[in-house]
Amino acid sequence: MPITAQHVRETLDAYLANHPDEKDALSVLSEVLGKAGDSIASRTEYRGHVTAGAALLRPDGRVLTIEHRALRKWLLPGGHVEESDATLLDAALRELAEETGISPDQVEPDSGVPLHIDAHPIPANPDKGEDAHQHFDFRYLFRTTADMVELQEEEVTAYSWQFADMLTAEPLRTRVMAAAR
Repeated sequence: MPITAQHVRETLDAYLANHPDEKDALSVLSEVLGKAGDSIASRTEYRGHVTAGAALLRPDGRVLTIEHRALRKWLLPGGHVEESDATLLDAALRELAEETGISPDQVEPDSGVPLHIDAHPIPANPDKGEDAHQHFDFRYLFRTTADMVELQEEEVTAYSWQFADMLTAEPLRTRVMAAAR
């Protein structure tokens, strides 16, 4: 069953219960969700759509980052949701497995609530026929003892296990560092 607007709303509400200070920063997500309804999970919803990411943490305090081929940036594993994803957590786990080859049985979700939700603009991509839009990235924390990575080379060019303090995005950095302690 595909991800619904109700699931996104419930996940957002659970997140905001933990981080009420972010309500204003995520108001654009609430607004788009109200207008887009269930199409919030469709990558062709150009007002904005949800994506899912994974902060994968090892016991040594290192977090997995990947170099995204198209964006030429170091990011957490993640991406667009698919029809087969029942939840945003499922989407994050699937994306992690697809991009890194680390199977779901090698990771443990820290919580069913995202560690961080990030709203950021995505530029238009005329080659793909995509207008500029917003991504609402629901980032989940997972733990693992795995370290072998098998990259999906279509989308990913490299990977690195970085100490959490090397992450630059706040409050993600602070939250991953706290989880590593």
